[in-house]
Amino acid sequence: MRIAFFEISGWEEPILKNRLRGHSVKCFKEPLSLENASKARKCDAISVFIYSKITKPVLDLLPKVKMITTRSTGFDHLDLGACEKRGVCVCNVPFYGENTVAEHTFALILSLSRNIHKSYMRTLKNDYSIEGLKGFDLKGRTLGVVGAGKIGLHVIRVAKGFGMNVLAFDMNHDTFMSEVLGFKYASLEEVLAGSDIVTLHVPYNKHTHHLINKKNTRLFRKGSLLINTSRGAVVETDALLEALEKGMLAGAGLDVIEGEELIKEEKEILHKSGVCGAYERILKDKAILQMDNVVFTPHIAFYSQEALERILETTIDNIIGFSCQKPRNVVKHE
Repeated sequence: MRIAFFEISGWEEPILKNRLRGHSVKCFKEPLSLENASKARKCDAISVFIYSKITKPVLDLLPKVKMITTRSTGFDHLDLGACEKRGVCVCNVPFYGENTVAEHTFALILSLSRNIHKSYMRTLKNDYSIEGLKGFDLKGRTLGVVGAGKIGLHVIRVAKGFGMNVLAFDMNHDTFMSEVLGFKYASLEEVLAGSDIVTLHVPYNKHTHHLINKKNTRLFRKGSLLINTSRGAVVETDALLEALEKGMLAGAGLDVIEGEELIKEEKEILHKSGVCGAYERILKDKAILQMDNVVFTPHIAFYSQEALERILETTIDNIIGFSCQKPRNVVKHE
């Protein structure tokens, strides 16, 4: 097969070409887009990451593609309906970073609970005072886990190591794991109202769009924290801004934020017409990110060497499986 990989780092290319010997492999650093789709016009398979938006117009420029494999668990950047109509097989990486994302989740929690980011900013100014930096223990606190899948369960394991109580919301209840790990299932409303820290670990889809919104942010326990390492649009920007400004939340740890791609493309957006809505989103995002009770990392919860190697290995297996007419990790359109 002819295979094009987009959003590839230098260290990945030799691994791909070695493992996929017998196939024609092309690697590109940039995301796949309308502007560069011609580079993969003759390819049978495409591999992308989350910044490649595969829409119908992009697919129309890839007449020979039979398979798309995304190097992520989420697939909201792919038009599954358009792929299905074209008969394109879509695969993902369902598991790769349970411990990786869980560890980053607690990095964000600890940064807020012990004011690590505030302390660091002070030391840059040669200020070594401790006033206003008093933190709180995690032991005995209640962690609310929204989405108790592979990652959520690992977060719960770590939380138990800190001596935390755990409430979990998920559409599917694993009573065996709840007994083994010692946590309780509850409704979303009960989790928001009963937790000192709420952490989100749900996929992004039509059911989870603005799962946290202006209607339910009022349920947050005063002084609680919100952590989001899932997808930005799971949290309504206006609701988050209001909750932080009015003190409904004491702080937020964000690896993602709604409209994060707009911030990255801000200079380009400002030179286009008809972008008032996008610019308004940028301003609100920046207002949130500049708050001293917000810790933000640029979508790197998944970004460890070990996780990247697992992602690459599963992607290679997906391609080999498809080439042998035994596709793996196939994503179905709802």
